[in-house]
Parts: sequence; structure tokens; C-alpha cells
Amino acid sequence: MENMNIWCWLIPAIVGIVCALFGYLIGKGKTPEIDQSSELRILKDKNIQLQADLASCNKQLSQKVDVALPSKPVAPIAATEELLPFNAQAAKAVLGKSIKKDDLKIVEGIGPKIQQLFNSFDIKTWKDLSETAVAKCQEVLDSGGARYKIHDPASWPMQAKMAYEGKWKELQKWQEEHKRGKL
Repeated sequence: MENMNIWCWLIPAIVGIVCALFGYLIGKGKTPEIDQSSELRILKDKNIQLQADLASCNKQLSQKVDVALPSKPVAPIAATEELLPFNAQAAKAVLGKSIKKDDLKIVEGIGPKIQQLFNSFDIKTWKDLSETAVAKCQEVLDSGGARYKIHDPASWPMQAKMAYEGKWKELQKWQEEHKRGKL
């Protein structure tokens, strides 16, 4: 009886292995060899053509820009005027406390030390922070050492954008719904 039990498992296992080998050999023999050199040559030719078209477009663009440039230099927009005005009264009315313009501490999760870190990386305004990638924010935190590893900057650019655009109600609602600045 015991020999019968072993053969009940051994025979299907051997048949399965033989079938797998047989299937592999049949499948291997039917795979046609594909000549990819012609496709590769066609793609290389297309790449050369696209590079030539790009060079032509860049040349035309540089000629148009040279013609369109004014004779005297124009000051950058950021230096001459603010794109979005800051309304301290509106911020205070919604958040219930006085807010200074471009105070990064308004962002949930940023305190005075983290603000100093960002300032050392020349990120000093809400606009700067809103345009900073999360990876760059993490890089700034990592530069401060191990004690800043607990912070998650994933939402900081978004919060800074709300502050920059004066969307105080949305910022307050978001911060209430996401305690500690977590997404």
C-alpha cells in the first residue's frame, strides 16, 4: 500500500517534467529568427532626419528671437512688479493669526529651523517653494541631518502655492483635514 502511494505522486511528477521539456524543445524550434538589422537601420535614418529637423527649427527660432528682441533690455517681471498681491487682512481673517508675507512657517510641517534650511538653499518665498520639486525639498531636509528625516515635504509645494495665490480658505481646510501635513 505504501509503494502505491509513492507511485501516485511520482508518476505525475515525471510526466510533468517530460512534458515541460518536450514543450520547451518544440517551442524553441518554431521561433523564427527575426532580422532586426533592417528595422534598426530604418530607425537610425528616422533619428538622423529628426535631429536635422530639430536643428533647423532651432535655427529658425533663434533667428526669430534675434529679430524680436527689443533694442534696450527689459527688467524682469519679478523685479518690477508682483504678480499676485499679498492681503494680510484676508489671511488673518481666515487663519485667525497675523501672517507675514512669504513666511514659510505657514506651511504645515515647516518650523523656524526648516525655514532657515530652505533660505540657505535660496528658497525664501511661497512662490519659490511652490515651484520647488518634492525631491528638492527632501534634499534640503537631508542637508540638515538625521533629525529632519521624520518630516514629509510631499505637500509643502502645494501648500505654498495656496499661500502664494492667496487661497487662505483652501489652505486652512486642507491643513485641518491633513494634520501634520501628510497627504
